Amino acid sequence: MEYDKYLEFLETKKQSIEPSGFDVSDDQLNEKLFLFQKYCVKRALKAGRFALFEDCGLGKTFQQLEWAQKVMEHTNAPVLILAPLGVIGQTVKEGERFGYVVTEIRATEPDMTAGIYITNYDNIDNIDPSIFSGIVLDESSILKNFNGKMRTQLIEDYQFTRYKLCCTATPSPNDTTELCNHAEFLNIMTRTEMLAMYFVHDGGSTSAWRLKGHAKQRFWDYVSTWAVMLNKPSDIGFSDDGYDLPPLNLIEETVIMPKRDNGLLFNDTAVNATDYHKELRLSYTERLERAAQIVNDHPDENFIVWIGQDAEGKMIRQLIPDAVEVKGSDTKEYKQDKLLGFAKGDFRVLVTKLKIAQFGLNYQNCHNQIFASLDFSFEATYQGIRRSYRFGQTEAVNIYLITTDTMQNVRDSIEQKQKAFKEMQSLMTVAMSRNIKNQISLQKMEVSKEYKSDYCHIRLGDCVKLVKDIPDESIGFSVFSPPFAELYTYSDKLEDMGNSKDYQEFFTAFKFIVAELYRIMWSGRNVAVHCMDLPVHKGKEGYIGIRDFSGLILQAFQEVGFIYHSRVTIWKNPVTAMQRTKAIGLLHKQVKKDSAMSRVGLPDYLMVFRKPGNHDHPVKCDISVDTWQQWASPVWMDINPTNTLNAASGRGENDEKHICPLQLDVIDRAVHLWSNEGDTVFTPFLGIGSEVYQSILAGRKGIGFELKESYFNEAIKNVKRAEQQINVPTLFDL
Repeated sequence: MEYDKYLEFLETKKQSIEPSGFDVSDDQLNEKLFLFQKYCVKRALKAGRFALFEDCGLGKTFQQLEWAQKVMEHTNAPVLILAPLGVIGQTVKEGERFGYVVTEIRATEPDMTAGIYITNYDNIDNIDPSIFSGIVLDESSILKNFNGKMRTQLIEDYQFTRYKLCCTATPSPNDTTELCNHAEFLNIMTRTEMLAMYFVHDGGSTSAWRLKGHAKQRFWDYVSTWAVMLNKPSDIGFSDDGYDLPPLNLIEETVIMPKRDNGLLFNDTAVNATDYHKELRLSYTERLERAAQIVNDHPDENFIVWIGQDAEGKMIRQLIPDAVEVKGSDTKEYKQDKLLGFAKGDFRVLVTKLKIAQFGLNYQNCHNQIFASLDFSFEATYQGIRRSYRFGQTEAVNIYLITTDTMQNVRDSIEQKQKAFKEMQSLMTVAMSRNIKNQISLQKMEVSKEYKSDYCHIRLGDCVKLVKDIPDESIGFSVFSPPFAELYTYSDKLEDMGNSKDYQEFFTAFKFIVAELYRIMWSGRNVAVHCMDLPVHKGKEGYIGIRDFSGLILQAFQEVGFIYHSRVTIWKNPVTAMQRTKAIGLLHKQVKKDSAMSRVGLPDYLMVFRKPGNHDHPVKCDISVDTWQQWASPVWMDINPTNTLNAASGRGENDEKHICPLQLDVIDRAVHLWSNEGDTVFTPFLGIGSEVYQSILAGRKGIGFELKESYFNEAIKNVKRAEQQINVPTLFDL
């Protein structure tokens, strides 16, 4: 019965999205939509909460208008589109073109009847979210900032809105966790849950999250259940007719700066993010003169000149007399008028910043752009380029990238991020194809493999399943280190407890094996669990602290009937931890800055639990009084952290770097203290075989289960090595 519940639990771990929308047929949709656009709109309406990650020029505005129209008709209630300021006018005109009535909300709300309404993100404080049955986030990458006020307000204000649609071209490739914010806004999964399930933190920056090695394709498989990502229709099986882009010419213009007094023969060729704006100020005359020269050499062609600072705009207008600048300090009306005016051909040269005009605007009338202040943001640069380089453009697009010899690493950074973006698109495209063919599912354990000898019996597979074969009251001692929830990922298996979205899901799985441990242990005997409390990261939880992981383990054992027997604290060097994790609480500079945030290092624990009942198998531990006094200490100061079996050869190409076999010193003491020679020692998490290895050397028989095949293969080598050691004849034998 318990195993049946476990199988039911595994089914709940499969990540799938229950549709909350409604079906429409092709003939119910706007006949002007292309077939691939109809497919995307139908999926979005069926899901109810969905994301369109489509490249620029694929008609996201048309699709979101049709989605909003159908939601409005279905609910007979208003639907809201939130958009960047410069996009509002274009969206209203696009609506007129395709037969939709789109009403702009300015400072306050009009009388709200069923219809499509649009307003700027900056106006959301004047909007009552409860009025709307549906919400569209145009250029939804505004959700990128985890700590941003806008991101938080959008998620909170529209938490209970039934129909939601996010639209953007470029979820940031160097911050894949942006997708976590999309998922949370869409009520798919909280950011915290998604980070735990698919990401690992490398320490240092609060944003230093990356996809776990094993989770890459699985993550994109999951995203493809609530989003589409495509850069051309064929990505989802449709024709690319009419979507062939003209050539894109990237023309790098490197300005050589005067020799700096830096003590070297040449100028520095790299600039960090801190000194970036300083370098712009030092080089703006040379950069802007070159930009103006390019524009003035082509007097009959339109240009967009992207700048980074207001002072640059002033100088460019002096160098290019017919240039019109749009600044952040301009009125909303002026910005809208000029941004749309350039698209209509009212003037030849537009000068502005990426943060003002990088999103949503259609500038196919212009096929020349100059990045006079190239920065580290691939997303902003990409979006800027795609204002001109988009479907509907008939001319080859010329992109001039003006850099200096002192900022070469900026270009290198963008190239690296572009590579990551292409990888992201590729993985998502594969996932979309599999999703369409109904081929997406998490892998289950199917293989069966074992090694058996007079000294041990180890098996490859899920410990909760395999432990059923161990008889009641047959194990003398158990020692193991459980997967540390959300820290590492060891496999892509559904049964892997490390593949959990949160601690509740982890301990739901963990309690199944704890219950089996209670069944198979001799009464009066012990289970020793190696663990540590875990840091809470601000980038994930929103605060810095410590999670009482050992306390949660204690609760799990007590719930099934074990007695809390003992706890050993294993000392660890805090300097080593500081160097590895860069944890703010361990930094000496934090003591000087604000020691309220300083903390001690995190030790390991060996937590020991005893099964109650008649003790028919007393343990006779033959150690000296001096040894006993040392081992009886509540803190073991002399554990060698490097005395472990070598895990390197068991590591797969997608494994994370933290492969942590339990120290052999700890296992040896535990086995001698709480078991007799000839007893059976069990570990449900075999890893590379440390517990069984040390048990064999101590004259016990080992049983262990391991989920990951490469670890299991390494465990076989290690236990065989232990068997060889105890069978080597001594001098007296000879």
